[in-house]
Amino acid sequence: MEILWYGHSCFRLSERGKPSVITDPYDESIGYSVPRWRADVVTVSHEAPGHANVKAVKGRRQVFTGPGEYEVGGLFITGIRTYRDTQKGRKKGTNTVYLFDFNGLTICHLGDLGHVPTQAQVEALSAVDILLIPVGGGGGLNAAQASEVISLLEPRIVIPMHYKTKATRLKLEPVSRFLKAMGLGKIAPQPSLKVTAGQLPEETQVVLLDYVR
Repeated sequence: MEILWYGHSCFRLSERGKPSVITDPYDESIGYSVPRWRADVVTVSHEAPGHANVKAVKGRRQVFTGPGEYEVGGLFITGIRTYRDTQKGRKKGTNTVYLFDFNGLTICHLGDLGHVPTQAQVEALSAVDILLIPVGGGGGLNAAQASEVISLLEPRIVIPMHYKTKATRLKLEPVSRFLKAMGLGKIAPQPSLKVTAGQLPEETQVVLLDYVR
């Protein structure tokens, strides 16, 4: 399968023979130019300009905006209710984490998760292969929290998102803080991630993606 990052929390997930997915499409208010997205499925973690510009995605058949178990064309999606803060949503509201099962390869998009998951949530996310995780604060996990969540979930591949880039106007931390929290130095970004279930690393690996311009 292939994973493309468009910046912020927006990815395109595609696998031959399965519906394609756009996660958390943004509008121009956050700084990125809005691409010509096309996908079969759109997921929204929460209602905000940087995460819910559904109308910008062409060809969409299904839009999911909350918890539940869904199936579209053989793609299984699970939405899990979480929160955007450490006070069970009382400050910033709820967030939906999504699990995508692409032929046995499980991808987790944490949206704007703002707290370390509970034990029950950790168990629900225990089989994650590829984790798309906010690392720049600003409503989502900061670098230290992201590092803790990764140690709990133990994914095979980690792709950071929701951090400061040259394009965004939002007040977020740079990805370098997250890399430092993970004990890593500089990592060269790559244009996309292409991976199959048989190619997953044995130890957790951080992959940086360059956003599609």
